[in-house]
Amino acid sequence: MSRIKRFFTEMNPTVRGFLVIAVIAGVVVVLSLEEVLATVGGLLRIAFFLAVAFFLFLLWRERRSDIESWGERSRKVFYAAVILAVVDVGAFVGLRPGGRDALAFFLVLGACAYAAVRVWRDEHRYS
Repeated sequence: MSRIKRFFTEMNPTVRGFLVIAVIAGVVVVLSLEEVLATVGGLLRIAFFLAVAFFLFLLWRERRSDIESWGERSRKVFYAAVILAVVDVGAFVGLRPGGRDALAFFLVLGACAYAAVRVWRDEHRYS
């Protein structure tokens, strides 16, 4: 085995990972690929948002018979909380807020989670 190959094989995996990141960052800077990197980052944010929305759709499809047996008010509150959470995450991904806006994002997301979990638990009490 050559000395260089053995050097990289025996290197600490964390250091090796940082070297890979440094090489990629160097290539981006040398070839002036900042715009391409920003575009790929934007596409990844959109893909992440779509993946979250698709996951929520799959959850809904699996449990919709349970949800349809709930009372009308509970069903409306649950659906409103889920829709508001999706819109909130979409706004966060699209606008990238900071400061008070980011705090508002987390507060709205927490309120949506609280409402959805509270309705779910109330509808699944068997007493």
